Amino acid sequence: MKEHIFEPNQVINYWMVEADESLTVATHLFEKKDYSYALFFGHLAIEKMLKAVYVARKKEHAPPIHNLKRLGRLAGITLDNDKSELLILISSFNIEARYPDLKRSFRKKCTEAFTLTQMNNIKEIYKWLKEMIK
Repeated sequence: MKEHIFEPNQVINYWMVEADESLTVATHLFEKKDYSYALFFGHLAIEKMLKAVYVARKKEHAPPIHNLKRLGRLAGITLDNDKSELLILISSFNIEARYPDLKRSFRKKCTEAFTLTQMNNIKEIYKWLKEMIK
């Protein structure tokens, strides 16, 4: 039986490709005015980029968690208050898009203006995280 060898660069590349694809999907969904799911895929892009950073820094597989602030801390990223709050907010898009409340309040909150602001936040965090891997 052949033993699987962990190659950090291969895993980092995997997460970065996945993150790029998720951000592309988020952009397409925004263009189609599917705002809540655009933010959901924005969350996925950040989660995957955080996992790439985790692997780059720890040289081990990233934990299977979705809480972005926790994942950032586990990756050893120093978070100022603004970044911490943004990661908490972006994490909420995962839960609220997947499990809407009875009033569908998150979907109603996802206007074009709100979503555009959040997509810009997601892209800034994404860029910031990507710089950590170079």
